[in-house]
Amino acid sequence: MALVRSRRASPSRTTRGGVVAGLRRRATVLAAVLAAPWIALAANATLFAGTLLRFGIVPRTMTGLPGIVVAPLLHANAAHLLANSYGIVVLGGLVLLRRERDFVVVTLSGTLLGGFATWLVGRPAVHVGASGVVFAYLGYLLSTGLFERRVGAIVLSLAAAVTWGGLLVGLLPLLPGVSWEGHIAGLAAGVLAARALARRR
Repeated sequence: MALVRSRRASPSRTTRGGVVAGLRRRATVLAAVLAAPWIALAANATLFAGTLLRFGIVPRTMTGLPGIVVAPLLHANAAHLLANSYGIVVLGGLVLLRRERDFVVVTLSGTLLGGFATWLVGRPAVHVGASGVVFAYLGYLLSTGLFERRVGAIVLSLAAAVTWGGLLVGLLPLLPGVSWEGHIAGLAAGVLAARALARRR
């Protein structure tokens, strides 16, 4: 009598497959977040002659309220977007590698909470760019160790402070045309997100 044994994937192979699938999913999410402002930049330059920038955050005006959602997609030029792309890939990528849910929460916090705070306290100008979201990622990374009080989270926060702490200079009103208010608002939104997520866990 012949015996037929079913071929099942070994636990290690199944685990590896799950890890690879998770990394691919995260890479796809990060690529989509990164692609959106580049598409908007190309459309603004080729189809709208730069007029989309007027839809950024205009503090304390009703017409500027929609900019809270739109502003992270709009950038003055390619150099402006390149600087923010680095932050999205590195800082956002670290948040995403840690937990997908945290990435979603911090991104939304940087966009909505940070954007609304910029609308409340910003200078009377048009504020555009994803730097508020980038600073939200930084705020999360710097503070998650404080709120979670776990070894891995503390090491992550210390590493972020040593490696990217220099970005905090962007909180100072040193350069004309730079929305330091948006940077502060984004950083605060990231810290609040880290606190809320730590409490939830």
